[in-house]
Amino acid sequence: MAEILPEELALEAACRLLEAGELVAIPTETVYGLAADATNGDAVARIFEVKGRPRFNPLIAHVADRKMAERIAIFSPLAARLADSFWPGPLTLVLPQGEGSSVHPLVTAGLDTVAVRCPKGFGRALTAQLGRPVAAPSANLSGRITPTTAEAVNASIGERIRLVVDGGPALVGVESTIVKVAGDSLVLLRPGGVASSEVEKVAGLALQREVKGVEAPGMLSSHYAPDAQMRLDIDTVEDGEALLAFGPNRAGNAQKAVMMLNLSPKGDLREAAANLFSYLSTLDATGATTIAVEPVPRQGLGEAINDRLSRAAAPRDTLRGKD
Repeated sequence: MAEILPEELALEAACRLLEAGELVAIPTETVYGLAADATNGDAVARIFEVKGRPRFNPLIAHVADRKMAERIAIFSPLAARLADSFWPGPLTLVLPQGEGSSVHPLVTAGLDTVAVRCPKGFGRALTAQLGRPVAAPSANLSGRITPTTAEAVNASIGERIRLVVDGGPALVGVESTIVKVAGDSLVLLRPGGVASSEVEKVAGLALQREVKGVEAPGMLSSHYAPDAQMRLDIDTVEDGEALLAFGPNRAGNAQKAVMMLNLSPKGDLREAAANLFSYLSTLDATGATTIAVEPVPRQGLGEAINDRLSRAAAPRDTLRGKD
C-alpha cells in the first residue's frame, strides 16, 4: 500500500514525486485527487492507467492563482470576475486554451478548451511549490465512489501509487462545480461545491444547462457507482436493501434496511454533501444488492447531490468503470 503522510509533513515529498513524474493522492476541499504534473505527458498518462479512465474524458488543471491560470487559458472579463469571486474554492472554469499553453493534450482530451481551478489548502500549496499546473481527477478507480478520506484512497488505489497525503475528511464532499465560459454566456457542465445560484448572482447571468458530448470531468452517464444497484427518491424500503436517508422523516419500512445512514438528520445540504461518498461506500460494503435513497431537495447543493446520485444509479453495462 502507499505511504500515508499528514499534509503538514508531506509538501516536499509530494513535490519531489511530481517532479519525478510520479503520482500523488492529495486532499482538496472537495474530494481527494490523484495528482500529476499537468505538463508531463507520461505522468498524465499514468493517471489514466491507475484509474482505468477513458482518454476522451478531460482533466482539470489545478493552479495556484489566476496568474498561473492565465499562462494556459484565456480569461474574458466575465471569467476573471468568477475566478476572483470564487478562487480559491470549488469552482472550475472551462476556458479557451491560451497560445503556447504548457498543459499536455492528454489533460484537455484534444479539445481547444482547458478546465482550470484554484483549490484551497494543500492542493494550492503543492501547485505553487511545483510552479506549474497539476492535473488531479478523483483518486479512485474510474467510475467508482469518489474518496473523501485518505483511507478510502488507499483502499482503492493504494497499491498503485507511492504516496497518499492525509488532510482529514474533505470539507465539501462533492467535486467542484464546472462552468464553461463561452463569450458572454455560461454553461453549467457539472453541478458541484458552489451552488448554481451563487454563480448566477456573481455573473448576473442565468446558467445554460443543455450540453452535448463530454466537455469536462464527471459528465458520463454512469459514474460514482457502487457495486450495489440504487433506487432513488424512494418512499418505501424493500427487504434486504440498505438505506441512504436524508432529514428527520423516514421512508416506510425503514426498519427493514440492513443498514441505515442519514446524510443529514437535520436536513442540512452541506452536511449531506460532505457525507455522500463515504456513506455510499459504507452502505455498499454491507453487501446489500440495492441501496435505497430517500429524496434529497434539489436546490443549492442538492443539485450536485442529486446529479451524483443519478449517475451512480445509471445503467452500467457499457459505461461501468469509466468517468
